[in-house]
Amino acid sequence: MRRTPVTRATAATGAALALALTATACGDGGTTGPASDGEFSGQTITVAAVWTGTEQENFQRVLDAWSEESGAHVEFLSTGDNVSTVIGSKIEGKDAPEVVMVPQVGVLQQFARSGWLAPLTQDAEQEVTRNFAQVWKDYGTVDDTYYGLYFKAAHKSLVWYSPQALEQAGVGEPATYAEMLDSGRTVADSGLPAFSVAGQDGWTLTDWFENVYLSQAGPEKYDELADHSLPWTDQSVVDALTTLGELFSDEELVSGGAETALRTDFPTSVRKVFGPEPEAAMVYEGDFVGALAGDYGRTLGEDARFFPFPSVDGGEKPVVSGGDAAVVLKDGKNQEAAMSLVEFLATPEAAAVWAEAGGYLSPNRELDLAAYSDDLTRQTARSLVEAGDTVRFDMSDQAPAAFGGMVGKGEWKILQDFLRDPSDPEGTAAALEAAAADAFGD
Repeated sequence: MRRTPVTRATAATGAALALALTATACGDGGTTGPASDGEFSGQTITVAAVWTGTEQENFQRVLDAWSEESGAHVEFLSTGDNVSTVIGSKIEGKDAPEVVMVPQVGVLQQFARSGWLAPLTQDAEQEVTRNFAQVWKDYGTVDDTYYGLYFKAAHKSLVWYSPQALEQAGVGEPATYAEMLDSGRTVADSGLPAFSVAGQDGWTLTDWFENVYLSQAGPEKYDELADHSLPWTDQSVVDALTTLGELFSDEELVSGGAETALRTDFPTSVRKVFGPEPEAAMVYEGDFVGALAGDYGRTLGEDARFFPFPSVDGGEKPVVSGGDAAVVLKDGKNQEAAMSLVEFLATPEAAAVWAEAGGYLSPNRELDLAAYSDDLTRQTARSLVEAGDTVRFDMSDQAPAAFGGMVGKGEWKILQDFLRDPSDPEGTAAALEAAAADAFGD
């Protein structure tokens, strides 16, 4: 077996990791140059991902840690939300990146079945078997071939809130969805709208739906709907849309009403709760809200807290996750270096770099929770890891991109229309079924 940076990283001591973390903090912009005597010295690889801003900066720390050891130079390409379109164009133009961080299972499957991906190495697969629950390997496998290493995960069943706003209204953390809406109306009566909804970003609306559906309809139907063996016209879908519509149609609950929500992107939705001039008390989304709240000087666990997405109609509290998988493109120029980077990403040492920086959850169960910078994130990470194979992956991320992962199309667009006018859940279910059938090729 060739000696790669990942095999060295796997055997690294705590002192060696500390040295790597210190090194990545030095130099212009928090990066270092690659080692001149590294195994891949003189080579350049491009890594594409959807991340921008703080997320991109923190991921760059991970890339720098590998670059310093391997000798390779890493260039980052931000794709925006339309990953499949951007990467397809790059491949067609003979300018493919070596590694892509794919944010949807459906897109990973599309890439694999289009013949764009190289199977990951045995070293990477063995590292994943040691360090991850089987579910994460399953989501990275297409037609019995392992292509995708899930490096970053999300816990998408959290409702974030301003403790001051809830305390002022005299309400606590709700245990049920109905109680959450009632508490939200009480908050609104105290002078602050309940929820900031990021309707401009259709993916946030799919997350709302999935949590309601998983709790109300149950995991079996969730799995069936995810692979389209259950039609979207099923009564369970209509019921979930009706439940969600109760919130979307209430201007006391949605800050500024639906039209304002449709002009609110995700970062702005967080600012409206945790920024200097709050416009809402709560915002639903994943663990990554915490990093943005921190940008406004909020301290996690003190003036920025969350409660689990509450149970709906007597169902279990949902645990919906998501994640970004590292894949290697066949058309990338420096394949061996690319595989080495992915092997490194499978290690707890790589995960620790971003965990220390914040705004990150790892599905790697071998990562020491002490690497996370605050107790609230440790609590969230523990919940995700301990859920093991019972986690349900984000449903829209499992669908073909044309249905579950593209701006202005499919589920994103239909749920935005539903937010604008939630009066016809049956019609919305029919539109979702037509779009799903087209995307799944039924």
